[in-house]
Amino acid sequence: MNSSALLLFLLSFGHMCTDIVQGALPALLPFLKERFDLSYAVTGTLLMAAHLTSSVIQPLFGFVTDRRPFPILLPLGCAISGVGIALVPLSPSFGWLVAFVMFTGLGTAAFHPEGFKATACIASERRATGMSFFSVGGNLGFAIGSPAAIFLVSRYGLPGAAGLLLPTTVAALLLLPALPVLRRRIESASSAPRRNAMSGVDRPLYAVSLIILIVVLRSWTQLGLATYIPFLYQAQLKSDPAYVATLLFFFLGSGTVGTVIGGPLADRFGHRRLLFFSLVLQIPLIFLFLRSSGVLVFATAALLGGTIVSTFSVTIVMAQELFPRRMATASGAIAGFAIGTGGIGVTLIGAVADRYGVPAATNLINILPAIGGLLVMLLPLPWKATGELHRAPCAPSSGGAHEHEDR
Repeated sequence: MNSSALLLFLLSFGHMCTDIVQGALPALLPFLKERFDLSYAVTGTLLMAAHLTSSVIQPLFGFVTDRRPFPILLPLGCAISGVGIALVPLSPSFGWLVAFVMFTGLGTAAFHPEGFKATACIASERRATGMSFFSVGGNLGFAIGSPAAIFLVSRYGLPGAAGLLLPTTVAALLLLPALPVLRRRIESASSAPRRNAMSGVDRPLYAVSLIILIVVLRSWTQLGLATYIPFLYQAQLKSDPAYVATLLFFFLGSGTVGTVIGGPLADRFGHRRLLFFSLVLQIPLIFLFLRSSGVLVFATAALLGGTIVSTFSVTIVMAQELFPRRMATASGAIAGFAIGTGGIGVTLIGAVADRYGVPAATNLINILPAIGGLLVMLLPLPWKATGELHRAPCAPSSGGAHEHEDR
């Protein structure tokens, strides 16, 4: 294994361990709801608190790391996430619960922008492939988090969720010795000659705003379903926790396969085209999933989860290509603000669940990918064929003759 592959593996592993915490939160909500006697809407605010923390702060971390590399944020982000999730089950009151949940979001905000930028710099010309590999770690972590949390809580009670601190600690310790190499690789890529990555897109702010809206809707869809699957199967959760854990793993774990497949499909058929068909396909899959039973429910869950996540790395690369001199900020906007606002969607769905029931709330989710499909049609070209935009290596954001390219 060469040095680039090893670094990508470490980054992907750190991504996995950090996102285990994010994946665990939805599965812990039914247990936290019961312990603190919360409504569905208030329960949803816990997820919103974690994601809003990361969404508000993540682009700020990106802005800072675009001016100067801070690889120390990688192990630090892992450690903060782990400590936060370990403290959640030990919360003495609802106020402390919200504070600890927000602390996990801070770890997410610290890790992701520098992780995305480091991956882009290390992968260089094969950025889409590298970004897919990095994203697979996050998808796998998100998938592992829910069943791991259910297993720990069902076996050791709610305090057992503190065991999720272990993988984040391991990731932080493994990343520490790699920090000098990561810094050198980022600085080396930043000094490479730059090429214009903006050809064909006259309104990058308009384009990235549409991408953010599309990712917000995608996030609402995924987090909404992941959060309310345990409530849809609450009877099984009490009698057979393994059933719900397995269902969540199929739904979230298939995102790993979707990410691996999505990158090559986007290169083959075009980024915008893949986005559109991914969103359109979600509409019948959500309909079938909510009405399936037996083995079919696991099959549709896997297909649906893979379809939703298949465009994750693609949207990150699209944003980075629009703003090649501010890649961490662009990544933070997509992975932070856009994905983080998924917590708002969960809260709104929770309000519907309180009034009309969980089945009605989950059926409402099907409107989201339909709106997203319409927004994709408004995206400007050149995202219509392979090689839509010229790949550009990492570049510092301060000064330079090409500063106008980011505007």
